[in-house]
Amino acid sequence: MNYPVWVVPFIGSGWVIGSIAIFHIMISHFAVGGGFYLPMAERKAMREGREDWMQVIRGHSRFFLILTGVFGAISGVGIWFSIGLASPESTSALIHNFVFGWAMEWCFFIVEIATAMVYYYTWNRIPAEQHLRLGWLYAGTSYCTLVIINGILTFMLTPGASWLAVAGTGQEPGRFWQAFFNPTYWPSLALRTLVCLALAGVWAMITASRLDGFANPKLKTEVIRWSMRWMVPAFVLIPFGLAWYFSSIPESSRHIIEQGMSTIGPGMFTQVTRALLVTIMTSATILAVVYFFAWQNPRDFGFGHAAAVLFLALAATGSTEHAREMIRKPYTIGQYMFSNGMRRSQVAAFNASGYSVNSPWQNAGMDRGELMFRGQCMNCHTLDGYRGIRRLMAGRDRKSIQNIVTMLHDPSATSPYRTFMPVLSGTPAEIDDLVGYLDRLVNHPAAAPPQLARGKQ
Repeated sequence: MNYPVWVVPFIGSGWVIGSIAIFHIMISHFAVGGGFYLPMAERKAMREGREDWMQVIRGHSRFFLILTGVFGAISGVGIWFSIGLASPESTSALIHNFVFGWAMEWCFFIVEIATAMVYYYTWNRIPAEQHLRLGWLYAGTSYCTLVIINGILTFMLTPGASWLAVAGTGQEPGRFWQAFFNPTYWPSLALRTLVCLALAGVWAMITASRLDGFANPKLKTEVIRWSMRWMVPAFVLIPFGLAWYFSSIPESSRHIIEQGMSTIGPGMFTQVTRALLVTIMTSATILAVVYFFAWQNPRDFGFGHAAAVLFLALAATGSTEHAREMIRKPYTIGQYMFSNGMRRSQVAAFNASGYSVNSPWQNAGMDRGELMFRGQCMNCHTLDGYRGIRRLMAGRDRKSIQNIVTMLHDPSATSPYRTFMPVLSGTPAEIDDLVGYLDRLVNHPAAAPPQLARGKQ
């Protein structure tokens, strides 16, 4: 790792990224789906001569601009900030391998933001047909950003054999398109497109719920039911999209899913199992709420109902993204870079020459065992919080800890730890130092460094 580890107490750096990313996905996908919702709703109002619809759409475009242009942009910057601290090696690899892609995305993004503002501020100031064309321009550029980002995100799971064949040789830019249109690109794009359409309907119901159902019962009914129809394709087609996606992911990732699903019967739920169950249950609840409260009785569908649907959509999105991250373990870039920032190709060299001699912390006066722990473990583990190492190691003596560490250093082909955890690298002396450090941390906290003895990170 080329930077010191970003230590986040209790929740860990991964959940900082996750919490920002889930919030951002809810808005960024709305920015794409809502980009099609607005011009289609405007065209409908123009064809039918419905000024009351036009007023609703103008109000929704203001809400859309504020949410996507302010909160969407801020959370996007937050993602870059957090991944740069938590996974600097992975971030660097994505930047260097997709410079051309990021440049394209930023060009589309600038046009997207500018068009969104012009679209809102030109209501009733330019001819209606010209204003509608602005809406379609925004929709097109917004979707192009999804097309580009999807290629980079799917690369992290399935970089493809062509790119992996030249990884680390300096020839990676020559395989840009092979890496971009990787094995999971198209099924992922189809799924994300469906999610964008569904979220366009979910967010539109926030606006529709605030209409006065007693003063304008017909208008509120029409807007709510029309918005609900944006959710139908997602609920109907997403299961087929998931089947396509699962057929495209690596065998190791499918094994994680199958292992998770196989634990449902005995009740030993894995994280993947729980995430998938949350997705299924929240999606089913959304269907029930929108049918019984929105479709059957739209006049009384209030802001609280719409907020509940939005919260359920947030839970479904978060659990699905969590499952997507889990099936990439133990890598951040499939078969190339482990989740602790170590390249797969570096393991043998680190085992021979040492991990600590390549660390920027080697002259920081830090115990070598702690240096090993921070560099190879703290990307996923905390001391006492999420995946807390003290809790996981509680009750184990030095011999037991040594057995676990040795197994992680040289895992067998059948070891379950290979599925989720990177290979532990280092010389025998470094491995022994790590064992001693963990033993002091768990069994002799008074002998640990002062900041760790107090449980601080």
